[in-house]
Amino acid sequence: MGGVMKITNLKSILAVAFSALALFVSGCVSTPTGGSKVGVPFLKDSLTSRYPRSVEQLVAATRTVLTRLGKLSLDNVVDNTFQAKVNERNVWVKITKVDAKTTELVVKVRTSMGADIALAAEIDKEIALQLTVIP
Repeated sequence: MGGVMKITNLKSILAVAFSALALFVSGCVSTPTGGSKVGVPFLKDSLTSRYPRSVEQLVAATRTVLTRLGKLSLDNVVDNTFQAKVNERNVWVKITKVDAKTTELVVKVRTSMGADIALAAEIDKEIALQLTVIP
C-alpha cells in the first residue's frame, strides 16, 4: 500500500512540475506588424538585413516574393509591414528607412510550435535576389 502512495505522490509532483515548465516557456511574442502571438519568447525567430535600396524597392520585392511563395494576407502601405502564410507558417516582414541610402528589412517566421529561422533566411534571400531584378 505504501508503494502505491509513493507513485501517486510522484505523479502529482511531476504533473505540477510539467505545468510550471509549460507556464515558464510559453508567452507572447511581438510581431513586426505591431501585434502579438502566443509563442516561446526566447527563440530566435527573425532576421534583420540592411540594403542600399529605397523603401519602395524593398516593398515591391517583398510583395512579389511573399505572393510567389505563399498567400499574402496583410500589405500595410502606411507602415510598410506585411503578413503572409508560407508553408503553413506565419510570416511577418517590416521595412524601415534607416537613412537616405539604406533600408532595413526584418523577416520573422513562426510556426504553431515555435520559430522557423531557416524559412526566415530563405525569404530574406529571395527578397535580396528579387532586388537584383528591380531597376
